[in-house]
Amino acid sequence: MARTINFIPATKEHLASASKLSAATRRRTAAYARVSTDKDEQETSFEAQVSYYTDYITKRSDWTLIKIYTDEAKSGTQTKSRDGFNDMIADALDGKLDLIVTKSVSRFARNTVDSLQTIRNLKEKGVEVYFEKEQIWSFDGKGELLITIMSSLAQEEARSISENVTWGQRKRFADGKVSLPYKRFLGYEKGEDGLPAINEEQAETVRLIYKMFIEGKTPSAIAKHLMAQGIPSPAGKKNWQTAVVRSILTNEKYKGEAILQKQFTTDFLTKTRKKNEGEIPQYHVENSHPAIISPDDFDTVQAEIERRTALGRPMTCSSPFSARLVCGDCNGYFGRKTWGSYANDKTYKRYIWRCNKKYEAKTGCDTSHIKEDEIKAKFIEVWNGLSENREAMIADCQSARKLLCDCSELNTEVTELQREIEVVTELIRKAIYENARTEQDQAEWNARNDSYLEKQRACHARLVELQEEIQRRQNTSNLLGRFIRNMKNSPLTLSEFDEKLWSMTIDSVTVHRGRRLVFRFRDGTEVESKMD
Repeated sequence: MARTINFIPATKEHLASASKLSAATRRRTAAYARVSTDKDEQETSFEAQVSYYTDYITKRSDWTLIKIYTDEAKSGTQTKSRDGFNDMIADALDGKLDLIVTKSVSRFARNTVDSLQTIRNLKEKGVEVYFEKEQIWSFDGKGELLITIMSSLAQEEARSISENVTWGQRKRFADGKVSLPYKRFLGYEKGEDGLPAINEEQAETVRLIYKMFIEGKTPSAIAKHLMAQGIPSPAGKKNWQTAVVRSILTNEKYKGEAILQKQFTTDFLTKTRKKNEGEIPQYHVENSHPAIISPDDFDTVQAEIERRTALGRPMTCSSPFSARLVCGDCNGYFGRKTWGSYANDKTYKRYIWRCNKKYEAKTGCDTSHIKEDEIKAKFIEVWNGLSENREAMIADCQSARKLLCDCSELNTEVTELQREIEVVTELIRKAIYENARTEQDQAEWNARNDSYLEKQRACHARLVELQEEIQRRQNTSNLLGRFIRNMKNSPLTLSEFDEKLWSMTIDSVTVHRGRRLVFRFRDGTEVESKMD
């Protein structure tokens, strides 16, 4: 029998483009406006976009204005950070919109994948997008192809802009030009010459933070004190986070120096940032701007941070003596206790330091307590004794620094290892290339390749050892250098206890039975003293 074909005409227009709809059909319409910066000229552009699309949509008899969605100072390379855009897409997918109007493909998204995925999701829900500049309707047969092309161009434009910005930033870094996020960087403001200038009111807070830390306070205790005093944080808030205090204590810019390019952007689309661990150059600029904290005080704080970290456990440091007085009997730390008395209608307090394990059942020790005033007096006595031979001690420290901290041989070995790693890496690459293109004896090839890999692993392991040793020697050199400066700059004779000098020079004091003290200085010098 012959086949019979009956034509059944369409009764609906599937995903009809707006250009094909009758004037009687009113589509629920929204517009999207965006500017990528918050500068004044961009603000004018933003307001103009909102005004234009409000007028543009309301004049159409076939459109009903639902809402103008907006994003200010947002990048178009990723959609997840644009609240206005995301609200619009959510409303469209919920069936609240039929049409979205926007200026251009680049206003919608400069990320090709995001743009196409969003367009397809909207299309599935029957929501069309109209790009006015390019005159593209997403329901049009050629719409997706044109959108793909235009989105790719927009993405490449974003890449070019990102590369130009990155080049400009790195050029400024190479020239040693320092800029700070002044709105959230305590202590500095932009000077008339465009360089950082000290904001004296804020600088006092920075100096207070450093002073309290040197005196033995923890970042947490410092944060609580600042809040109690009503001192605003760098962001102008009442609350201080401990992490903010730590960042102030470790930021080299407060001593008038700058390490530039600590982080870098790995992907211009996602704006992912990564700590620079040697992937790209860094620049250390000395005397780049006025210092709030002296280099010696800054280095003292870094050494104290290292010392507390090396303790291996959190310490409640409320005094410069915290975690510095060690029991010679059980190696535990001494803690401060308050003893009080009452006489002549007055209450008297005095502080003593006692081993924290003294009265523990199994580990109790017989080391006696020591008065805080006695510790201070003994430090003055020991320091004045050292000062009598100051020149000899400085000379010894300089000799030790030269002998123990020399890294020239290590640096030579590092250079040779790096060269060897490059050679082995190239041999591995060539072996893989040959194996992929020509027939090889696989047993022989595997043995040769394994030997290359083993050599590479051994070189990397040795390189890590050398770098750690170089860092250790550099730390020792810095420590001895600080000690030498402290010796040179301190008075020949102390008449009263100096908390700052104590923190800068003393590593620990071991308290033995019979009230015998051993002062250990940061350069390794040990001095014994007997209490009366």
